[in-house]
Amino acid sequence: METKLVLPAEDWSYIQPGDIVYVSGKLYVGRDQAHRLLVEEVKEKGIPPFPFQNNAIYYMGPAPTKEGMAIGSSGPTTSKRMDEFSPFLISKGLKIMIGKGPRSESVVEAVKEHGGLYLQAFGGCGALYASRTLSSRTLLYPFLGPEAVLELEVKDFPTICIIDSRGEVYRPR
Repeated sequence: METKLVLPAEDWSYIQPGDIVYVSGKLYVGRDQAHRLLVEEVKEKGIPPFPFQNNAIYYMGPAPTKEGMAIGSSGPTTSKRMDEFSPFLISKGLKIMIGKGPRSESVVEAVKEHGGLYLQAFGGCGALYASRTLSSRTLLYPFLGPEAVLELEVKDFPTICIIDSRGEVYRPR
């Protein structure tokens, strides 16, 4: 099934494993170094530095921006690198993650317990994702360079549901 998800989202319980999901709205970007800092900041201050609730984080490997574009090629990076941080962040309100590749059992359990969602972006589609990005700005940790937290505005950003809000995992036949 194909469906749309507009962020911030109030409900994604209708999305099932294997569904094609077109994401629109604000999408936050962060990789492993940003995740480490996010965990430290939430532990220290007690609140996330940007609104986790009902929003999504995209694990992206950015490339330099070409003239006339909001962002350069912006394909997904391997989600496994965020697995040590994800259960904690999920427990603090981060529910929707977009990346590439399988997740650990601890992430599957956290998604199930907290009603999250893991969407997979398609590897090799960085130019397509850049074309679906309307704007981009650095939000946090600019000293991390390409690993800084970005805020993107996206429209019809194609993904596939791998883990639904009940913790069911898509396993293609």
